[in-house]
Amino acid sequence: MVIKRVLTIAGSDSGGGAGIQADLKALENIGVFGMSALTAVTAQNTMGVTAIHQLPPEFVAAQIDAVMTDIGADSVKVGMLGSQEVVALVADRLKAYQVARAVIDPVMVATTGALLLREDAVSAVREKLAPCAFVITPNLYEAEVMAGMKIKDENDLQRAARVIHDMGAAGVLIKGGHFRQETADDWFFDGRRHHCFSRERVNTKNTHGTGCTLSSAIAAYLCFEEDTLTAIARAKDYVHRKIRLAAAASLGKGHGPVCVPG
Repeated sequence: MVIKRVLTIAGSDSGGGAGIQADLKALENIGVFGMSALTAVTAQNTMGVTAIHQLPPEFVAAQIDAVMTDIGADSVKVGMLGSQEVVALVADRLKAYQVARAVIDPVMVATTGALLLREDAVSAVREKLAPCAFVITPNLYEAEVMAGMKIKDENDLQRAARVIHDMGAAGVLIKGGHFRQETADDWFFDGRRHHCFSRERVNTKNTHGTGCTLSSAIAAYLCFEEDTLTAIARAKDYVHRKIRLAAAASLGKGHGPVCVPG
């Protein structure tokens, strides 16, 4: 029996709605074996992040090495890294282990507005981490930061995708273009063409962990030798179904998680 394996390198969410917790739930649901290397521990719930404890870079490296030298991984998802040192370390490990399918979610800010990446780490994401990406998945805010430009419409979004692609990422998926009220659109650019993934918008505040879940789902579907567009489409469908379930759920007092059972 061949078991597909995904390593997620990200932070922990004590509320269980995002980060490592959301990643492992998505990976299990899709049918792959999930492993984790924690970069930070957060005190967090649906209302926001109240504290962040960054783990030492050498301990992050030890976790990655422990997994990759024994179990290995068919793909790797990268989420919250937090500091310039950890960004550089993760980029180094992705290269050292010749990870061909790295799905990088350049986590910079939480849904609640909490800053999750130090300012000095942004240049490291551009220069060191982006070139390791098979797919990089910034949201609109993160795409603006990475590309150094404001995104006001879909033309701006496509220009930003080109800028990020030029940093070395093989594919760029900019999430949640809020330019249409009735649909939720994500735009993908592979250096040749732009492709829009559009789904009906679900009217709910329960969207905590959406980005983590999407990037993990893409990493999972890539394990099954899916082409990139198919893997993203299947991941988008998975997240859309989870958001629909979350819309009817009642967990917490703020932005409820999308990784609810069902």
